[in-house]
Amino acid sequence: MITDLRQGRDDVAVLDMMFRAADYSLLEKGRAPVAGDVSDFFASCVPGGDLAEAVKLGYWQGDVLLGFIEMSFGYPEATDAYIGLLMLDNAARGGGIGPQLLAEATARARAKGARRQLMAVLEANPKAKAFWQREGFAPERFFPASANDPLGHARCRMTRDLR
Repeated sequence: MITDLRQGRDDVAVLDMMFRAADYSLLEKGRAPVAGDVSDFFASCVPGGDLAEAVKLGYWQGDVLLGFIEMSFGYPEATDAYIGLLMLDNAARGGGIGPQLLAEATARARAKGARRQLMAVLEANPKAKAFWQREGFAPERFFPASANDPLGHARCRMTRDLR
């Protein structure tokens, strides 16, 4: 079942899920998840976006959170929906949860009048890049590693049309 996630109510479940997908945190941040990552997830929003309009969805099997997606609106263009994070429990990957979460986020983006969806994938994560390509996203822009990123991650921003 897919539901809206709420800070306070779902913090423990989100952190537990992050631990079950710790390979992503290790790749992106060079460390295991910490409690502050939950606050960061719920505070995540595009530059100039309205956090109250951001979408935080979770996929539940009973009382266990198996994945989540975060999306906000208005960046880089006013009619854009930007996916900040899609994370799945390691054991649930390949089971169709990612496409289901994405489909719900896409329906909400269309309902808000978004014309396209964007996201950025780490170049060091080829399986994730392949997932986004299977879902119809195409590379739009490459961002080389910045001096502010101690792990030296390059990113590929991908997009798909929603019209």
